[in-house]
Amino acid sequence: MNDYPADIYTEPDDVDPHTLDNLGPLTGLAGIWQGTRGLDVNPKPEGPRKQAYIERFELQPIDPQANGPQLYYGLRYHTRIVKPNEVETYHDQVGYFLWEPATGNLIQTLAIPRGQIAMAFGKAEKDAKTFELHAKRGEVTNGICSAPFLEYAFQTLEFHIKVTVNPDGTWSYDEDTVLKVRGQAEMFHHTDRATLKKIGEPTPNPLAQAAS
Repeated sequence: MNDYPADIYTEPDDVDPHTLDNLGPLTGLAGIWQGTRGLDVNPKPEGPRKQAYIERFELQPIDPQANGPQLYYGLRYHTRIVKPNEVETYHDQVGYFLWEPATGNLIQTLAIPRGQIAMAFGKAEKDAKTFELHAKRGEVTNGICSAPFLEYAFQTLEFHIKVTVNPDGTWSYDEDTVLKVRGQAEMFHHTDRATLKKIGEPTPNPLAQAAS
């Protein structure tokens, strides 16, 4: 059972256009960020390999989004990662972080240019400083979808992320992607963690700019 209303068409008429004032637990993520001490642990034939990385993570507010009576506020994000002292992109990812004030539900969507997408779900109070989101292969809502080669060689079973907004104004993430690697008996935990420092403020969403 769910708590959805019988009227699935009528959109709310009291929407605040100022997304930055309505992000709840996502508030501390808005802006442009840099991480210089990220750590990635990934699978290699000889075993797990640790790789340091540098990251630029931009999260900008979008206009409020309505699915009929459902209302989301959110951030559109892009992160680009390189190895220290290198130019070539090591990891690139785009997506959205969304928060539904009426329920506390959180969503992260993600897409990477290796042929993979996912949608992770979580829940948090408005003033929460830490939250978690989860996705699982085979789910029709918070699921994971991979291109044929990844499904064959590095099957992604689960994705978990914990986000923490720190007292010093930074924020951190800790990710665990559970893989079934072809030829390996045990599941592999591909982990990424980093702390990011703000280097730029967010740009207000278009509706907020129009209302000012």
